[in-house]
Amino acid sequence: MLLSLEPRGQQSRAMLWLSPLLAAALTLLSGSLLFIALGHDPLETLKVLLIDPVSDFYGVSELLVKALPILLCAFGLAVAYQARIWNIGAEGQLLIGALAGSAVAVHIIDWDSRWALALVLAAGILAGAAWAGLTAWLRTQFNANEILTSIMLNYIALNLLLFFVHGPLKDPDGFNFPESAMFGDASRLPALFEDGRVHAGLYFAILALVAVWVLLQKSFLGFQIKVLGLDRRAAGFVGFREKKLVWIALLISGALAGLAGVGEVTGPIGQLVPQVSPGYGYAAITVAFLGRLNPLGILFASLLMALLYLGGENAQMNANLPQAITQLFQGMMLFFLLACDVLILYKPRLGLKWRRREALKEVVV
Repeated sequence: MLLSLEPRGQQSRAMLWLSPLLAAALTLLSGSLLFIALGHDPLETLKVLLIDPVSDFYGVSELLVKALPILLCAFGLAVAYQARIWNIGAEGQLLIGALAGSAVAVHIIDWDSRWALALVLAAGILAGAAWAGLTAWLRTQFNANEILTSIMLNYIALNLLLFFVHGPLKDPDGFNFPESAMFGDASRLPALFEDGRVHAGLYFAILALVAVWVLLQKSFLGFQIKVLGLDRRAAGFVGFREKKLVWIALLISGALAGLAGVGEVTGPIGQLVPQVSPGYGYAAITVAFLGRLNPLGILFASLLMALLYLGGENAQMNANLPQAITQLFQGMMLFFLLACDVLILYKPRLGLKWRRREALKEVVV
């Protein structure tokens, strides 16, 4: 080996928090070089990508609409990741939450009761938790790797949604379009402002932020989850039940993702469509790590990720850039964040061959 990595004796806590900013700066620099290669003015293109989408109140409201599902999914992932339970299935849990909530909503369109919305939201939350529970069951009963099982369940969830939206839940009066009937007003999340699409799901996001912070920072259960993530053997020695904590972490993660999904169909969309999510559950993985699994950090990271979604759409229309620019920036940001973390946690050393050569020189001298 020409190069090896050795753990640093003491990690810089300041650099652990500054590395996301460094990763963002490197992403912007790399993006600028890419725009130059494509023949675009980098400053003008970055303005179209990052500034123009939020230049008015409606743009800011759209930023919040995009950020809400990412935020809820990332909060749930933060709980699981603190326990070193690598749930990659937030996307599938979101889709199942949207599907279950829609299945209830289309059957109570004529309801005027205030309990209609509560019933729809409960269906979405429980479905998301149950979908994550499949991963927990496979992990605790068969020691199946949760990374593989959760990501495979994403594809099953997507195909279930496509089956129902093209079949049993398709609107018979919808001119054969793959979409459900519009939900009744009693099953919709009310809008908060007349000039934007921000809805009452914002309150759920604020509540989730406080609840997750209290859980991880102030509760004994959160302490157990953190200990499990740091050292599973030590957690077992002091009597913490690993299987129970795995179930709790995954159920919380799935419930919040399910809430994100049902919030989309009862909020800005108002019906079930195949394009419920452009990848919010996957983006939430980057957001969770970018925010250092801290609820406040996740809040700012989700706003940045939502801005990339809005900016990608704006750049496609006004700068003739491909739609994949959003996924490209997400990937670069995660890559640079991981690269920064490696250099913070480890120091590079020249390989064994070089060190043997230097040792031989010292012997000869």
